[in-house]
Parts: sequence; C-alpha cells; structure tokens
Amino acid sequence: MSASIPARPAPQALSPEDQRARAQIDDALIERLMRGFYDKVRADDLIGPVFAERISDWEPHLQKMFAFWSSVALGTGRYEGNPMGAHLPLPVERAHFDRWLALFEETAHAVCPPEVAEYFIARAWRIAASFEMGIHARRGEIVPTRQRPWTPGQSR
Repeated sequence: MSASIPARPAPQALSPEDQRARAQIDDALIERLMRGFYDKVRADDLIGPVFAERISDWEPHLQKMFAFWSSVALGTGRYEGNPMGAHLPLPVERAHFDRWLALFEETAHAVCPPEVAEYFIARAWRIAASFEMGIHARRGEIVPTRQRPWTPGQSR
C-alpha cells in the first residue's frame, strides 16, 4: 500500500479575523491595491530604478501580480511561476525591502478596509522575509530574519 503525497500542502485554517478579511477581498480590490502600489513603486527613487531596469511593459507584470496576490490572498492557484527565482538575481539590499514594505503598507491602508489591509500586509511581510533571506543566501550571506513589529490590534 503506497501513500500519495499531495502536490501542495493542505491549507492552514484561517483565524476568524482572517476569514472576515478574506470574505471582503475580490479581484477588483486586488487590482486596485496592485495598481496603486506599483504606481508608487515606479515613482520611488530607491526601488523604482530596480523595476524600471527590468520592466518596460507594465501591464503584463501587473496581470502577473494580480494572479500572484489572488493566489496568496484567496488561495485561487491562478499564479503560475517561480517568484523566488525571479527575485534571486535582483541587486537589492535591506533598504529596498524596507521601502517595498513601507509602500505596500501605505497603499494597503489607503485602498483596503483596516482588517483587509492587515491581512495583505501580514502576507507581504512574510513574502519579503522569504525573498530577502533567499537573495542573501544565494550570495552566501546571512541576514537576520525580518520580523514585523507587533502593534496592539494585530494578531501575533
């Protein structure tokens, strides 16, 4: 008798807060969030040039980001790709991740209801921590694990 191994791990149960937030997310909200965020990214003096060197036609990139965040936020599985592999060669440091997170948080708070903003921001922090560790590990560097500062009202 052989056991089958699922292609993807079983999803973790969402907290009641995350369930309420997720129920308010749809494709239109994801698109507003991503368009607003990348408008800020393109205008930013620090991270804008990193993107500008690699992206000349923004619409295909945005479509990819809509699918990625649909998969992250809603578990749709729409995104097909290797996000870590795409980011490994980037010439980025801790300050780039700090700025990416600041712009993401600013946009999420402007576009989303508070509990939905928190839902997106928590996932953005985990993604940034993973990418930062992966990029530096590829370079043979060890960096401290990025931890989001906890504030009252946020789940730990």
